[in-house]
Amino acid sequence: MAVRSVALVAHDNKKQELVEWADENRARFAPLRLYATGTTGRLLSERLARDDIHKLLSGPLGGDQQIGAKIAEGEIDLLVFFWDPLEPQPHDPDIKALLRIAALWNIPVACNRASAEFILSSPCMTDEQHQPVKPDFSDYTGRKVS
Repeated sequence: MAVRSVALVAHDNKKQELVEWADENRARFAPLRLYATGTTGRLLSERLARDDIHKLLSGPLGGDQQIGAKIAEGEIDLLVFFWDPLEPQPHDPDIKALLRIAALWNIPVACNRASAEFILSSPCMTDEQHQPVKPDFSDYTGRKVS
């Protein structure tokens, strides 16, 4: 099995919480390939002292779509997205598109510390025999089925 990849995203009011959680789980993250959007990636690089984090654009500038593309290309195994349920987000359509792509491609999504902890500590994250089921869209035509 290849190295598992995790995408880390956080709204502004949740960035510090995500960075602290990642620092607390530093050992679990050590063998993983990490992707992150904009400022979140920079903060994680600094806190975890890792220069191998794949830093993408800021979410509102296209970073959410970049992660969505990596999910569609099979490069992301887990999306950790600490979103802020109390603040409106001007790029909400981008966020919904990212979550839609993750659901479409059967990628687990953690939206807060509790769900992230459950998923990251799951034996599925380290079991080399575990292969998530990827949907087969080879015969998808785009036409609605009645």
